[in-house]
This record gives sequence, C-alpha cells and structure tokens, in this order.
Amino acid sequence: MSAERRHLNLNVYLRNSGYHEAAWRVSSADPASVLDPGYYIGLARTAERGVLDSIFLPDSPGVAEFRSEYLPGAGLDPLQLLSSVATATEQVGLIATASTTYSYPWDVARRVATLDFLSHGRAGWNIVTTVEPAAAGNFGDQPHPPAADRYERAGEYVEVVLELWDAWDDGAAVMSRQTGQWADPAGLHPPRHHGAHFDVASYLPFPRSPQGHPFLTQAGSSPPGIALAAWYADAVFTPLASIDAGVSFRDNLRSQAAGYGRDPDHVRVLPGLSFLLAGTDAEAAALKADLEAAASGEFRWRNLANLAGLDYTAIDPDVPFPPELLASAPKTSFGASIYKMAAEDPAATFRAVAQRLSALPGGLDYTGTPEGMAALITQWWESGASDGFTIMPNVLPGQLDAFVDHVVPILQQQGIARTEYAGTTLRDHVGLPRPAARRRE
Repeated sequence: MSAERRHLNLNVYLRNSGYHEAAWRVSSADPASVLDPGYYIGLARTAERGVLDSIFLPDSPGVAEFRSEYLPGAGLDPLQLLSSVATATEQVGLIATASTTYSYPWDVARRVATLDFLSHGRAGWNIVTTVEPAAAGNFGDQPHPPAADRYERAGEYVEVVLELWDAWDDGAAVMSRQTGQWADPAGLHPPRHHGAHFDVASYLPFPRSPQGHPFLTQAGSSPPGIALAAWYADAVFTPLASIDAGVSFRDNLRSQAAGYGRDPDHVRVLPGLSFLLAGTDAEAAALKADLEAAASGEFRWRNLANLAGLDYTAIDPDVPFPPELLASAPKTSFGASIYKMAAEDPAATFRAVAQRLSALPGGLDYTGTPEGMAALITQWWESGASDGFTIMPNVLPGQLDAFVDHVVPILQQQGIARTEYAGTTLRDHVGLPRPAARRRE
C-alpha cells in the first residue's frame, strides 16, 4: 500500500438531524437546532475529536416543495455556515457544496478561497451540477438544462475557478512597506477568459489561499461525472453497493485520471456509508425499526419519484411500477439504482419500491455493532475498493458520537486510522500536496 494510502480518509456527511429522513423525529437534539450554527460547530468538534478529515455540507439551490411538509427546512448557505464553524474549530476540514449550474465562477472562487483563509487552509468545494429541476425556477425562466449541458458548463466552470485561484503567483504579494509595493504586477495573471459559457476578465482581489487550490470534491457517478472528477477532483463521493463495484469504480477513475496526466494516487474514492450503531445487533435493529416507524410512507414514495427524475403527481403509487418509466425517465445515477430495484420485481408497486429505499440509492447502509462496522470498513480498505468513506450518520448527533467513540478506536488500533492530524490543512489530512499555480500556454 502506498504511503499516501497508509491511513483511511474519513469524511462526514452532515444533513439536518441525520441522513435518514425521519431522524429529526427521534434525535435527542431539538428540531430547531438545525438552524443554529452552534449545532454544526458541535458536530465539527466531534469529528475533530475523532481525527476525521472533514465535514461535508450538501446543498441545492432549489427544493421540491412537497419536501417542506416532511423534512427540516435547514438549507442554510453552506459556505456562510462553515465560515462560522471555521472560527470555532482548529483542524477538521470544511467542505461546502456549490452548484456550477446556478452560480458564477468568479463569485464561488472568491467565496471558497475566503473560507480557506478563514480556516487557515481547511476549505473544500463539492462540485455539483444540481440534479433538482426545481432549482431552475429560482434563477430565471429557462428550463433545467439536461445533464450533458450541465456537465459541459461544469467543465469550463471549474477551469475558470482554477484560473482565478492561480492568477496570483505565490510570491506576487510583496507587501513591502519600504517600496510601497503591495503586489508585483509581473506576478499577476488576469484570466481574460472567453469561453462558451463564461467571460471572466480579472483576478480575485487577494493572493492564493493557504492550500493554493482549496480541496475539490465531486459527487456524480455518471460517465460525465466520473470524467469531470478524473480531470479535477481530489476526492469523489459515490454510492457503491459492493466491494467488486468499488474496485471497478476506483480502477476506472484512476485510469481516467492517469489518462489526463494526473497522478492517480491524488484522487481519493470515498463511498457513502449510512449507518446506525448500537451495542448489539438486536439493539441496532430496534433503533432501525423505530426510525422506520417514524418515517412517512407518503413522503417516501413522492421522494422516490423526485430522486428518479419523475413527477409524483402523475404517478399512482399503488399500481405496479410502470415499465415505461424505466425508458423515459432522466438518466441519473440515483435513478439508475432505483430503476434496477424496480426491475427486480415487476409486480411491485411504486409505494412498495419506495419503502425499500431508506438509504443512499445504490449505496451502503449498515445497521449493527461498532465492531461490525469497523470490519466492513477494513474489508473495503484492504480490498482496494476505497480510500476511505464518506460516513453518513442516520441520526445526529448521537450516531456521530458513536462512530467517533467506538468505531474510530478500533480502526486506530488496527493502524489504518490516524491518531493525530498530519498537518494543518485539509490537503495535509488527506495526504495531498499543495498544487503549484498552473499557467495556460
């Protein structure tokens, strides 16, 4: 195993009261806490206590309106929220999601680099193209672009962001009182970018941030999503259901990265792993039963339709899953997993398929003891199926505490999880170098 992989990379997905949609009904936390920065500061400090690499906040610039009846409305701006967390933590990485479809490169480049300064080098940007069609109506009167168009825009978008982050040479900020020169013009390189989607003239109003490039992550698993990740991502979040699938995905991603001239060891694969932990398997199963009992079947089938790119108002949930949906629905990573489930039992109703889907579509969901979860993680690690995991506690804050207090020590005893941070930046934690500024020919 290479030096870069001697320790697991562990990232924590923090959504509302937990990953499970009914978490807010069973969590020990006040349902209103998801609107309090102190709640996220507490979770980040727990992750820091466990020497975990990073926390990760999802985001969407549009919300399917039916969700507001059933889920906490906790869509605070992740970059602003993590700026608050940054000042109250010292080491854990801070990854925020921002859409390439519904924002502009100069603005996002400045905001993410600002978080990198505020956190002294712990910022990350999760690159998404936004699958939620409801976002379109919040940004004008154009329809939600098809996936191919969104990824084409995303490729240029990320390229522009990197041009902006690299527009100052590392030594360009002279800051000389003696000469009166704050910056050396010879070290400033305005992008002067004129592309198919963006025109960006000048550089950011400050030098390169502590990491040079804030950490880049990507969460799409479609072919264009994997290609985008192979070009740019430092880490990839993806749903993978088996070790064989993990090995295949990781080999493919690394091969594509090498084809683009990148070092494949500089791309980390961190599959999603949702979980419920307890002292015994029976106790964990009881927690899962309570959580499922608190879930709304009505929400679940509507949400399944939404994840699959379908209009729930046009679906009768109590008839067999219509086969024509499999052919006509938008082709998304989650949708493909859902259609596969439906095809396994053609007689199953839409409602019945939805009841089977309480976790990440196509991904891992674990219910059991800390020892069992540690064994699962270790098996994937030793098989080369992942470089770590994006852990997704089904209920917060309790399940994150359980992971840090009971799973992490096992992984540390095995020597695959670190016992202290290796440096001060998120790139240090993950084992990646600070990139030199790139220059366009």
